[in-house]
Amino acid sequence: MTQPSPGTAPEPVAIPSAGPEEPALSAVRNFRDVGGLPTRDGRRTRRGVLFRSGHLAHATETDAAYLAGLGLHSVFDFRNAADRALEGPDVELPGVRNVHLPLNDPADGAEFWRIVRDGEVGRLRAALGEGRAEARMEASYRQLIKERTAEHGRLLRAIAEDSVPALLHCAAGKDRAGTSIALVLLAVGVEEEAIEEDYLKSDARHRRYRVSRGKDAVAPTAPEVAELLDPLFAARASYLRAAFETIDTHWGGRERYFGEVLGIDGALRERLRERLVE
Repeated sequence: MTQPSPGTAPEPVAIPSAGPEEPALSAVRNFRDVGGLPTRDGRRTRRGVLFRSGHLAHATETDAAYLAGLGLHSVFDFRNAADRALEGPDVELPGVRNVHLPLNDPADGAEFWRIVRDGEVGRLRAALGEGRAEARMEASYRQLIKERTAEHGRLLRAIAEDSVPALLHCAAGKDRAGTSIALVLLAVGVEEEAIEEDYLKSDARHRRYRVSRGKDAVAPTAPEVAELLDPLFAARASYLRAAFETIDTHWGGRERYFGEVLGIDGALRERLRERLVE
């Protein structure tokens, strides 16, 4: 999410494996390799160089051993200080550089997230009902594009220079990580339909962030509460499209956005392609 997520540590569960890109990790949700995606020039992204996931704070020893075996150079953690206080720091992986690159301020929307965690149903209805939750999510994706240009430029430069294989994550691996992964893929020419298809994988039940609420609040599984909260934890095409549309409407197009706004010139984009595309 783009705010501290109202979740708790996931209980170790067996996650169905979809192949080498999605192993059965017990306590790291939403992990996958983003290799194999088609580019506009007929190539594909490399496997084994760019991964995405939810946070690593509760990784089991087996999870950590698998992640350590990927040969990662860097783990980029987009969580803010409040997220890290709630969930804990990432597990340490031997020889891997941990880069803390928060993509939002924990103070932003603090009252809203208090309502999500503890508010009674009427307050949830007022905050999230009648399309307000979806509108908030779309606005948060636009905000990531408009306000986090320095961070996204730093990320792209790091990947172009020396930081792969890399794992990118936030709390759920959906919003901040989803937007960042999408920008990396867009920069190297991946088809937008393929970027969206990968993003929407985060909506699968076994990949979603586990929601919890305060002990005195109505449970998140209660039907109306679950329906009201769902847009906050869902991956919906309209959210990612809001980010892409903002690049075009706010910055005047992709080339200007990458070149002038993020500072990723043609040479750096070519280095990104060399790293990530085969």
